Amino acid sequence: MPRYILLSTLTCEGLETIHKNPNRILEVNKEVEAIGVKIIDQYAVLGPYDFITIVEAPDDTTVARVSVVLGSRGTVKITSLRAIPTQEFVNSMKKMAASQ
Repeated sequence: MPRYILLSTLTCEGLETIHKNPNRILEVNKEVEAIGVKIIDQYAVLGPYDFITIVEAPDDTTVARVSVVLGSRGTVKITSLRAIPTQEFVNSMKKMAASQ
């Protein structure tokens, strides 16, 4: 299944929610999995993003749905990146080079 990296930034409302109820993070993860996205790993981070979540999903549309569903609440903004395994990328580059 394709992997994606979700870069999440909490809004002021989201920060307040997490401050009052840290378990909300785990509750949201269950909602994400109910949409059909498997959470592989998740980190709270320092810097311009608050969380990095690595997920597997059947397709881009499913990941976009997660962004819309969660983003519509006004508590988080998500940037989604499609992750290509390095070996898969190297193999595709070798095929391209061989065909030239």
